[in-house]
Amino acid sequence: MYRLLIKPFFDFLTSLVLLLFLSPIMLVVIILLAIFQKRQIFFTQQRPGKNEKLFKVIKFKTMTDERDASGNLLPDKDRLTWIGNIVRKTSLDELPQLINVLKGDMSFIGPRPWLVEYLPLYNSEQRRRHEVKPGISGWAQVNGRNAISWDQRFEYDLYYVDNQSFWLDLKIIFLTIKKVFVAEGISAEGSATMEKFKGNR
Repeated sequence: MYRLLIKPFFDFLTSLVLLLFLSPIMLVVIILLAIFQKRQIFFTQQRPGKNEKLFKVIKFKTMTDERDASGNLLPDKDRLTWIGNIVRKTSLDELPQLINVLKGDMSFIGPRPWLVEYLPLYNSEQRRRHEVKPGISGWAQVNGRNAISWDQRFEYDLYYVDNQSFWLDLKIIFLTIKKVFVAEGISAEGSATMEKFKGNR
């Protein structure tokens, strides 16, 4: 009942209310990014959702598209702007994903939607993370976010898939609020974001 009816209804109603309530803050972020990040405001990218169905995730852009002489993107830490760093640390970059929740592509709580290029690299057990909708926050995010290993991320994601409930979602929501205020686990060691998944060895 909770997974099929209550949670989707909660996601839709809450995302609608939050979009209306937080629209002034989102407008301020848009203006600041437009001024200090040369009008590079939104980041959109195809990501796999429930049952690996692709959708376009929406976030505030925190990095430029600067490239080296060969045309390759510079490392994340070299493209992260000062205003983008503030937006990331305060998790304001996640706010546009409320639109994804409203559309039904995502939930508030679930495994984070990773890159499409990772799909062929999963083993059969890791692939189970796509049995539920991806979330803005999740069990892995409140247990280390980008600072934990890939094995730990999969372990936390699969724990959520097998134990999804109202009480677990509520716990994750409260822990997420705490993480936002203390700004923990935003980056992996030696990286501005998180290291890439390179498959199982």
